[in-house]
Amino acid sequence: MTHLTVQCPPCRFILVVLLMCLTTTTTAQDLAFEVVPGQRQLFLDDAGIAEINSLKRNLHQPIKKGAVIRPTYPAETSLQTRCAPAWDPEAGLWKIWLINSGDYSGSAYAHSRDGLHWTKPTLEQVEVNGSQKNSYITIDSSLGWPANLIINVVRDPHDPDPARRFKGLGHAWGREPLVSPDGIQWTKLNVPKILSADESNMSYDRLTQTFVATVKTSSHYGRAQALTTSTDFESWSDPVLIFEADDLDQKIGLKNIEARRADTSLQQVVSDDPSYYNVDIYNMGVFRYESLYIGTPVMYHATGPSADGNNTDGFDLIQLSCSRDLKHWQRVANRETFLGPSRLGSGAYDLTQLLGPSRAVIRGDELWFYYTGIKYRRRPSQSEPDWGAVCLAVLRRDGFISLNSGQQEGTMLTKLFKLYGDKLFVNVDAPQGELRIEALDSHGRVAAQSQPLQGDLLGTLVNWTRGDLAHLKGQSVRLRFTSREAQLYSYWVENGVATN
Repeated sequence: MTHLTVQCPPCRFILVVLLMCLTTTTTAQDLAFEVVPGQRQLFLDDAGIAEINSLKRNLHQPIKKGAVIRPTYPAETSLQTRCAPAWDPEAGLWKIWLINSGDYSGSAYAHSRDGLHWTKPTLEQVEVNGSQKNSYITIDSSLGWPANLIINVVRDPHDPDPARRFKGLGHAWGREPLVSPDGIQWTKLNVPKILSADESNMSYDRLTQTFVATVKTSSHYGRAQALTTSTDFESWSDPVLIFEADDLDQKIGLKNIEARRADTSLQQVVSDDPSYYNVDIYNMGVFRYESLYIGTPVMYHATGPSADGNNTDGFDLIQLSCSRDLKHWQRVANRETFLGPSRLGSGAYDLTQLLGPSRAVIRGDELWFYYTGIKYRRRPSQSEPDWGAVCLAVLRRDGFISLNSGQQEGTMLTKLFKLYGDKLFVNVDAPQGELRIEALDSHGRVAAQSQPLQGDLLGTLVNWTRGDLAHLKGQSVRLRFTSREAQLYSYWVENGVATN
């Protein structure tokens, strides 16, 4: 599979609306938890879980593949991104938008057939060092930094106007909505700016056809994240604070700073002054993934003053958060690190600063995360000439959190939900163990039992030895998962013959 699949077709959106309207035939408990056909149920929170026994939640970090877009032009020393690649089916290309620092500071564009090997085409929009032979793009060539920046870009497959197929936010001491037919030629919309400091992120929720943006604001400990949404990309809701650092972040942050200082295999900060120690939220991608929203907060650890004293030195660690409504956010996995620094000598760029990812890109049975890796926050006296690049990390599909069992059997019982599918699929890794599933009716009686499942199964159909889901369709049911030496990542229901 070489391009992003549409996870949420219009029919699924209609089904969600219908489920929300069934108040006359379902109880409040039924409505509290829904399993929409085709929508995978993950375990980042307890939204659909009634009981867990002898299972442990485990956070999985993606496997780093290294830098995929590096500085190449003489005018480049650091490349960053604040968006994920967008698949353009008309062009047959993945497209991504970059932030360049060096002799020229501004935006750049790259594309790829496979998401791994990227080309910076000659666009002749910006003259740098007497030449237009570069891939730099701009809103207006007369604008200077940072007003010429095109920061956050998504592709909108639903807009009937092909001239508005790509949508982005420009950096103009606030965020200016922009549109483009191809992601290369951009036009400002005559609409109000979105209030923001110097960081933002954006994704497009295809299920609800909503643009979701986070913008930098401030709170007690410094940088924080506010959220704004739009359904037409012109009228945006007032930004509302959704994520900020707290006292526990400061305690964990102090341990992280001490651990980094003691680990000589990591890039050390230039400035270390305990009076500056602080943790705040530098940036945060927010995106819909299957049945929930996932956030990637960048936890910035300040360690000392910058060279000019106007900012700070420090380092980043990326965590996970999740929400069901974009308003109430929950920390995931006890605030463990989802993406952290690479080690010295590895040839990596993500030694100190890590920004992003904006969303997960689905590639078959994998999730690809594109993020910014920077070698330094405050550059040391002996620094390398190129110090920032776009990096890639890969995770098993649905692989954020698993419910793990050991030699002792463990169980997970779902909350009661109305069954709208007749086939059950699971994502489980049990090469030496097994997983069994039971379907229980509304009275708690076992109505169906599965065959044992063994092996590394990324999306396998559950077969039944007693009963089946077809006879339970339309009823309120629970599912009980019993596992031994297994990692359960997700489950979902489908109607009829389904493809993984």
